[in-house]
Amino acid sequence: MIKNYADPQWKNDMKIRLDFNNMMTDFIGEQGIKEQDIQDLSSKIEIAKRAMQETRETTMAWRDLPYNQKEVVADIVSYVAEVKDQFDSFVVLGIGGSALGPMAVQQAIRHPLYNELSKEKRNGYPKFYVADNVDPEKLVSLFDIVDLDKTLVNVITKSGSTSETMSQFMIIKEVLENKLGKEAAKKHIVCTTDQEKGNLIKIAKEEGYKTFYIPSAVGGRFSELTPVGLLPAAMTGIDIEGLLAGAALMDEMCQVDDIYQNPAFMYALLHYMGMQKGKNITVMMPYADALKYMADWFAQLWAESLGKKFDRQGKEVFVGQTPVRALGATDQHSQVQLYAEGPFDKIIVFVGVDRYRANLQIPKIYGDVPSLGFLGGTTQNQLIAVEQMATEYAVMKAGKMNMTLTLPEVNEFTMGQALYLFEVATAFAGELMDINAFDQPGVEEGKDATYAMFGRPGYEEKRAELDARPSKKDKYMIG
Repeated sequence: MIKNYADPQWKNDMKIRLDFNNMMTDFIGEQGIKEQDIQDLSSKIEIAKRAMQETRETTMAWRDLPYNQKEVVADIVSYVAEVKDQFDSFVVLGIGGSALGPMAVQQAIRHPLYNELSKEKRNGYPKFYVADNVDPEKLVSLFDIVDLDKTLVNVITKSGSTSETMSQFMIIKEVLENKLGKEAAKKHIVCTTDQEKGNLIKIAKEEGYKTFYIPSAVGGRFSELTPVGLLPAAMTGIDIEGLLAGAALMDEMCQVDDIYQNPAFMYALLHYMGMQKGKNITVMMPYADALKYMADWFAQLWAESLGKKFDRQGKEVFVGQTPVRALGATDQHSQVQLYAEGPFDKIIVFVGVDRYRANLQIPKIYGDVPSLGFLGGTTQNQLIAVEQMATEYAVMKAGKMNMTLTLPEVNEFTMGQALYLFEVATAFAGELMDINAFDQPGVEEGKDATYAMFGRPGYEEKRAELDARPSKKDKYMIG
């Protein structure tokens, strides 16, 4: 576990960095941003800054998570120490932020083939699985590979009415109780939910399940640094204090008034300005397999927060930026052709790593083959770093907006920084766009339609609306 995060020098060495040279006209020409363009938005920037300060304690309670969870962390650590040796598998039931966050942190910190390691090599921690969809094949397949007698199930839903998660819970609860008996089954279920409201907290109290709480003022996609993400992380031996310490450092960096020294504010501002220039797609392209699922987590955060029909005055604006996930160097061979020579509608965010956790030498063979011999004696570390730089250069030369976020290395402290940076950037972008970044009415419409179709009480009017929808025409259907 990393415990150096109290050392000022180490913390400084572990600061993540944002390089936005390739967003500016100096480097990409007419498609770029001028310093004067930023200066011209100074009034809007100041208004957004003030809003971030004024609403911190109301709509942005997640900003205090690095500081107010000492007892929560202690409870999680104690619980994990008590139960980890009793189980071979730990299964998260969740969807959206309740699944994407735990997956991102697990992939980043633990061995890339963690579940394939022996329990000894996992330091006694259980295998990790996430059931994040209601495709019946997925859950049945999970039953094929985990022994429920030795499985701990973490049900994560703040409302307790998330159909996908609760349906999974209902199925697994019945299987566990039929197999183990009701009393024994209780020890195999742990809940993460709201402390007072919703179905799951009522069920947890009635059944006697161990429960961790999601702060009532923290929304799902901003909840990774609550027990939503901290418990799954701790269950595989991840240092959750390090995650929170990294987030605390980023919070300090995000309170710097000079926007040129504030990575989250600048990240948001550049994307906002890009949107004004028609860059309605943002591509996150990490050059590390460890960070692959961070791009997935970010996609929900950015899309659900910023894709809005109305601004705060109720005016129709239809704003938002579509997040796309890519992986370097893999997707150089599938997407970069589009990014380099396609339309000027994207901002590409490269995410790099200074030091990988492994070093792999390329042997000096095939020296008589010029197209291979040059690789001999170098490392794959050098190769992936050079490929990242070369791709940055290619899209810069093509006049396409891009920026680079660099982690000195991937660990709990730098991941805490990155998660927090993107959350603050999302909130600041919402202020610049004058929208509510913390609701999701578009998602609720789909949820309500699902409830109505299943006959949930209270949704009769929505069911009538659905029944009145136009019938499909055969001439528009093939096959």
